[in-house]
Amino acid sequence: MKLDILAFGAHPDDVELGCGATIAKEISLGKKVGIVDLTRGELGTRGSADLRDIEAANAANVLGVLVRENLRFADGFFVNDQKHQLEVIKMIRKYQPDIVLCNAVDDRHIDHPKGSSLVSDACFLSGLVRIETKIDGENQDKWRPKQVFHYIQWKNIEPDFVVDVSGFMEIKEKSVLVYASQFYDPTSNEPETPITSKNFTDSINYRAKDLGRLIGVEYAEGFTTERYVAVENLSKLI
Repeated sequence: MKLDILAFGAHPDDVELGCGATIAKEISLGKKVGIVDLTRGELGTRGSADLRDIEAANAANVLGVLVRENLRFADGFFVNDQKHQLEVIKMIRKYQPDIVLCNAVDDRHIDHPKGSSLVSDACFLSGLVRIETKIDGENQDKWRPKQVFHYIQWKNIEPDFVVDVSGFMEIKEKSVLVYASQFYDPTSNEPETPITSKNFTDSINYRAKDLGRLIGVEYAEGFTTERYVAVENLSKLI
């Protein structure tokens, strides 16, 4: 299955938090979108890997993505090396996306920048014909996405461009809150973490609202890019 967009996240819920509204909007425009999680989030303070598997599947249904896979890398300990790159390359070649979305280039959680560089490097290597990969015994063709964009997570990284996601925040918030084990729950007896506070849950909305304010719309999500974003002419920027 060829996809238009393939979004990678180091953990289940990274994609929803970072670019869930953008994905929902692209799907509404007829784009084919998939998600690949690098780990099961098994080191998370709350919940369990099995529970997060269920939550991730339910969140995928909320967003309307066509496929969701998990590479089952070691949470906290995966590295950007040949072994891990080849597994990511297999996903890129399997789905042949034109656009790849991936983790923030810098962030509080160490897996986020690691995932960012791993996926970015794999996108380049995936286009090299001398790197051979197979899925289900079948040789894969080389494939390099046209663009790699990095969504923004915990840190307030200055975006290179923003997407107007007005009208799609409700879907994003619903997809995030499907991960009930991970976020604010005043009845929970489990340990508190930086993402279990009400402030963090509220920030999903107010951060998007603030980016929207800066471009004159209700809500927006920001991204950084590794290359110039080209436009056909100036009017395309309006």
